[in-house]
Amino acid sequence: MVGASWASVVFAAGWLAGGSLFLACATLDTDQEQDLGEDVARALREELDFVRDPWVVDYVDSLGGQLLGAAGPQPFDFRFHVVRDPELNAFALPAGYIYMNTGILLQAANVSELAGVLAHEIGHVALRHVAENYNRQRNTQLAYETASVLASVLVGGYAAAGGQMAGQLAAVAYLNQFSREDEQEADAFALEILPRAGYDPNGLLTFFETLQAHSGSSGVSVFFSSHPTTAARIEDAAGRIAAAPLPADLRVSDSGRLEIIQRRIELLGQERS
Repeated sequence: MVGASWASVVFAAGWLAGGSLFLACATLDTDQEQDLGEDVARALREELDFVRDPWVVDYVDSLGGQLLGAAGPQPFDFRFHVVRDPELNAFALPAGYIYMNTGILLQAANVSELAGVLAHEIGHVALRHVAENYNRQRNTQLAYETASVLASVLVGGYAAAGGQMAGQLAAVAYLNQFSREDEQEADAFALEILPRAGYDPNGLLTFFETLQAHSGSSGVSVFFSSHPTTAARIEDAAGRIAAAPLPADLRVSDSGRLEIIQRRIELLGQERS
């Protein structure tokens, strides 16, 4: 969609497309979150450019599965998707639908950085941040208005929504940004499960530091628009890592597997050009 990233569409659809379904509910429970996640994921299947390459898909699935094993039982069956998009972004829909752009995969210097991003997104779902965001805004007038716009989008395609959609999506994206507290909680969750899964938690820190060093680029600004990263947040993560005794054998690399996946993504891009 011209003028709005897919992440903005995810923001809007994820929390507001179900407005007419759940606005009467006092809270969004796990069953309702599951239904909402399924509905939005179904709508996105035709809208996003997914990577279907089995090597890439299996790599991300395997990494996500390791992290979930370290996280313990969850109320949702998580699903991991790779989106062909150079923007540096990753996002979690309700009920554990995790989307990661190829831009993130190509930017990661090693598997510990990639694991850190995935663990962070898992944290937003596991900590119910997605449901809490929905509940905070569900009764606003904006929720009603945007739900109507998105109904047009999901039924009739983006063209049916016309120029109204861009302004609504911008407002929805603003309303559904995670707070710094949410981000720090998701960071803490990630930093806890990464060592359990065998990965060096410093990967999350170095990835955010790399992004902040390149924060002037448009691709990185997209990530920061939905994942506010500040010096204080980086300092908090560094303090948590320093305070926790870590095993000496935590993985930073995976014997070149990530590099192979990155090369496959590059080749897939060349085939389409």
